[in-house]
Amino acid sequence: QVQLVESGGGLVQAGGSLRLSCAASGRTFSSYDMGWFRQAPGTEREIVARISRNGIKTYFLDSVKGRFTISRDNAKNTLYLQVNVLKPEDTAVYYCAADERGLGQWDYWGQGTQVTVSS
Repeated sequence: QVQLVESGGGLVQAGGSLRLSCAASGRTFSSYDMGWFRQAPGTEREIVARISRNGIKTYFLDSVKGRFTISRDNAKNTLYLQVNVLKPEDTAVYYCAADERGLGQWDYWGQGTQVTVSS
């Protein structure tokens, strides 16, 4: 099992940046593919980005390509999401999640961190 705790959210003006972190504890962090999801009020949760356990392969939602960067530091058991050029439509609760088998079946979730972008 792995426990996940997100941080780094906040209120930012459009065009601003934030760096979200997800600290993992428990089982070896490098055993999991990791992902960032977000959910805005009244919408379904969507995957924003994911990264393979060795950090080589990444995926991004089309609407965030070129603005968001996902990375991980397996030595520090931490996942990151650098979010730049934020837009009001990026406002959501952002969650990190862990995929143990690499099949896109997310086994563990954090509690989320709120990102609010003002126009």
